[in-house]
Amino acid sequence: MGVIDRLNVTITGRPDGQPMVFAHGFGCDQHMWSQLAPRFEADFLVVLFDHVGSGGSDLSAYDPVRYDSLDGYAADVLDLCRELDLDDAVFVGHSVSAMIGVLAAVAEPDRFDKLVLVSPSPRYIDDGPYRGGFTEADIADMLDSLDSNYLGWSSAMAPVIMGNPGRPEMGAQLTESFCRTDPEIARHFARVTFTSDNRADLAQVVTPTLVLQCRQDVIAPVAVGRYVAQTIADSQLVLLDATGHCPNLSAPDATSAAIAAFVRP
Repeated sequence: MGVIDRLNVTITGRPDGQPMVFAHGFGCDQHMWSQLAPRFEADFLVVLFDHVGSGGSDLSAYDPVRYDSLDGYAADVLDLCRELDLDDAVFVGHSVSAMIGVLAAVAEPDRFDKLVLVSPSPRYIDDGPYRGGFTEADIADMLDSLDSNYLGWSSAMAPVIMGNPGRPEMGAQLTESFCRTDPEIARHFARVTFTSDNRADLAQVVTPTLVLQCRQDVIAPVAVGRYVAQTIADSQLVLLDATGHCPNLSAPDATSAAIAAFVRP
């Protein structure tokens, strides 16, 4: 099966526009961009896709060896770029896909004109002076909970991740997305995501980068966003007046405005 079918690719927008590739985070699919991507269709060729194991992707294409690190997901992004002959693309990656985009841009920098990293984290576990937001025990407990009862974990954690208790429908939307993901694949993807360490890759990025960080985020604290922006040479940090880990859903106006200012100077 070709990469277009494997990743359930959707292409909209301006056929002759600059490519803009949106990549979703853990437990999500391309529908997480429903309030954001359409705002760029007038000027950009908008490319949406699902990581293998998520959304409408081809589950039979999942290879636990290939996807035992984020490099396998970055390879998919590059396969997609080659298949569609995309160069000088704007890559918008949320959460773990921010680091997937970093890996892809380091491997083939000519493919990318700009990177937009939404709520990124190069390492979730604290390490000496580096504060990722979690201890090793925190992550071990979370993964154990996810392994033992994925659906229960999803219901409990989605509202916390969304971080907008006054808007329970948003937590419910994320819960539904988690529940659409194959549980076995989700468990593996979670382990790869939350035990990864991509700090060394940040310094290799030569692509102009925008880091979007919410002021309150239990998954990626502000200190992490600052670390990413300080480590990528040609980057800027925008602190969104938003809470939670998914500003693409909770604060689409502020998120799209920040992206637009970066990609339409």
